[in-house]
Amino acid sequence: MPGGRLTQRDRQQIAVGLADGLAYAEIARRLDRPTSTVTREVMRNGGPTAYRADVAHRATERRAHRPRQAAPRPRPAPRPVQGRDPQAVRAYEETFTGLLEQSGLPAMTARVLTCLYTTDAGSLTAAELVRRLQVSPASVSKAIAFLERQGLVRRERDEGRRERYVVDDDVWYQSTVAGARSNLQLAATAREGVHVLGAGTPAAVRLEGIARFVDFVGESIARAAEQAREILHTSPAPGPAGRIADDGGGAPEGAITGDDGPG
Repeated sequence: MPGGRLTQRDRQQIAVGLADGLAYAEIARRLDRPTSTVTREVMRNGGPTAYRADVAHRATERRAHRPRQAAPRPRPAPRPVQGRDPQAVRAYEETFTGLLEQSGLPAMTARVLTCLYTTDAGSLTAAELVRRLQVSPASVSKAIAFLERQGLVRRERDEGRRERYVVDDDVWYQSTVAGARSNLQLAATAREGVHVLGAGTPAAVRLEGIARFVDFVGESIARAAEQAREILHTSPAPGPAGRIADDGGGAPEGAITGDDGPG
């Protein structure tokens, strides 16, 4: 395979290949270059949708003529918070991640969400997630996109204009409400089937039962989420030995206890 830097003609062929929807491996084969060379070239210069051959060539020339700077010192690992056992923290993170996976999240997505939930700041940049999890930027980006679609993460920019991924109290509420709305949409679709299949037929009766069940569950979840929302914004008072104290009455006011009153 030829060595050396990519030429302007090489970059033009890469741009043509991307426009034609070719995979990096196929573009690399046509250039007789390693796939990794093409991948780095594209990702360093805007990604597959924004890559421009002339812009990429000028940027590479500028980098080649830029004076070399001393390699930055590696960042020290974040100090453990006083009083926390690092091994216990890692074990807890593994447990939490496992539970998220059992609930249906993909493994990497569960790791990213656990990392966000267990950081005191409640937010991290993509670079911070990459360092903490020791994974590729692409893995983090894919996980974040999934979490955004589920309403579990939102984006914001900090003072340095860096994009941060944030989990906060209301994100969990919004996600729960979104799930309840999905249930209500499912109920509505099931009822459409009743009209299509004919009321009273076995299939229609089955769909009507599904609609009533899902309706009830969705409305119950939405109502409970609204009633419990203030819990997310209430700081519990620590009791003895750091435990959360209740008011001596057991369940909080308005909570469902399973006892509807005197029998």
